[in-house]
Amino acid sequence: MATYLLLLIIAASAFSTLNADVSIDCGSSESYSSDDYSIGWVGDDLYIQHGESVELQSSKPIYQPMATLRVFTDRKKNCYNIDSEKGSKVLVRAYFFYGNYDGKSSPPKFDLHFDGNHWITVETSADQLVYYEAIYVTKTDTISVCVAQTFPNMFPFISAIEVRDLDSKMYGYSDSNRALMLRRRVAYGTKAIVRSTDDFYDRIWVPAVNGDYFTVLTSDETFIEVSLDDSPPRALFQNAFATGNTSTFIQLGTNLPTTKVPVYMNIYYSEASVLDSTQKRSLQLLVDGKINSKPFIPVYGTAGEITLYNLTANSDTTFSLAASPDSTLPPLINALEVFTVSDELTDGTNSDDVEGLASLQDEFDVLKDWGGDPCLPSPYSWDWINCTSGSTPRVTALHLGSFGLSGFLPDFSSMTSLEIIDLHNNSLIGSIPEFLGTLPNLKQLNLAGNDLSGTIPSSISKNKKLKLTVIDNPNLCVSGKSCKTASVDTSGSGGSSSSGGRKKSKLPVILGTTIPIFVLVWVVGGVCAVLHHKRKSAAIAAGNVGQAGGANKPSGNPQAAQTQMAANNMAQNVVNDFIMNVHEQQSAPEPVYNDDQQNHLEEGN
Repeated sequence: MATYLLLLIIAASAFSTLNADVSIDCGSSESYSSDDYSIGWVGDDLYIQHGESVELQSSKPIYQPMATLRVFTDRKKNCYNIDSEKGSKVLVRAYFFYGNYDGKSSPPKFDLHFDGNHWITVETSADQLVYYEAIYVTKTDTISVCVAQTFPNMFPFISAIEVRDLDSKMYGYSDSNRALMLRRRVAYGTKAIVRSTDDFYDRIWVPAVNGDYFTVLTSDETFIEVSLDDSPPRALFQNAFATGNTSTFIQLGTNLPTTKVPVYMNIYYSEASVLDSTQKRSLQLLVDGKINSKPFIPVYGTAGEITLYNLTANSDTTFSLAASPDSTLPPLINALEVFTVSDELTDGTNSDDVEGLASLQDEFDVLKDWGGDPCLPSPYSWDWINCTSGSTPRVTALHLGSFGLSGFLPDFSSMTSLEIIDLHNNSLIGSIPEFLGTLPNLKQLNLAGNDLSGTIPSSISKNKKLKLTVIDNPNLCVSGKSCKTASVDTSGSGGSSSSGGRKKSKLPVILGTTIPIFVLVWVVGGVCAVLHHKRKSAAIAAGNVGQAGGANKPSGNPQAAQTQMAANNMAQNVVNDFIMNVHEQQSAPEPVYNDDQQNHLEEGN
């Protein structure tokens, strides 16, 4: 028995690990369960550290998850990253309640993104909660929800985020490479919101406003059979709207935009009463007054559904339920879902670049708070990178100068499209990685103002296409393959300190320039001395030849002649070595020393 219970616990733990269901109270640091719908909420501390947490002040009661928010006053975009399982179908919902948190009575507008895709321009309300929802299949193991500033002095904020795993069969007529963007989800005949306590997938079904136009029907059946792939909650089928007679239509409110867009629509229905042999309820769907479906008959005690897709429509398009010609009873409806269909979802930034950026984030804590897709949607890339255009962009530049990076450089050799790497004025240590010289497109590498040591890899020093900057790395050897690391003893000397708090020395640079000049002077002086001595010896020899009758043979002291020859050879070797060294120095480049859709919880129509 104990073993069986242990297995159950392990299975439940594994399920919770794979399940992406989470409710995040943005701006809060607390975890709690809301009494309204028995939803467990967590603070956003584990998901983001950037931005400012704000607690709303109001004399009116506020739904607890909306009592705090997080506002962002810098960066092009700010993102929450939520773990998920690649290829899973999810529902993502983002909430925004302004509540005049800034005292300006000016609800802002800004953009909302998910997984590198543009979602919508958020239009917040002065005193109403608005939320946006998307259903899609994930392409990675991370869900990102981002807000981005698009208007001056309108700072983006967010109140809450919810993610729910859906069954893979749900919304099965939709393209797995596109998202369904909720426009309306409404329950007809209910008096309260239907969600988590009744809907296993925690969809929000808002009560429709009647306005005395419809008859509210209540089902005689207490247990409705629901075997639909979209799994609507049974609570939806306890009540319905019906017209007063067969000649009156039910016109469906869609909340579609003014421009034509692809739509996806689910209509739910169930017969409310047992009909006798003289009664028949048969329905048809009309689009702009034209029949769009075959007649369908609601069944008592059983949920039914009709799905409309592969159609474009806008706010002027009319959708109606009408009684078919042979129906003796008027049309009815229990619930409705209306979505627009997104453009094709992006695959995101090139996976090799994502891998390299992840290595940098793993190594440097200051970079970990950057989330969402690095490059998409354009132009909302991370502030410290440049990207190419296109559906699968590449990262071409890292601008991480003065970023507070501390430690060793990790391997990000997978980022083969990099053209610029700027890492100046940080606290990087260790040797310069060899892979930096193998990046095929790299044109500029700025490593100035760090604590790098050792020698510059030959793959970098011999790269004629690369502009290298390494000034102010006191322990870095920069003068060639034969140099030794130069250091300065600053203990008790009161040596000057750099802006990063490190003692700086330009001795390697000085040595790299003054020593070759000294050698040049020494060699030239030596050559001149040898040549002068050689001329003098030649004059003496000429005098001796005249006295001996002009015989062509050595004269004078043989040991002095050998010494003269050795000196001549040594001078020539020194000159040759120096010329060779100069040639090598010129062949390898020296381092450069340069310093609309909107859902209101209060709405029902």
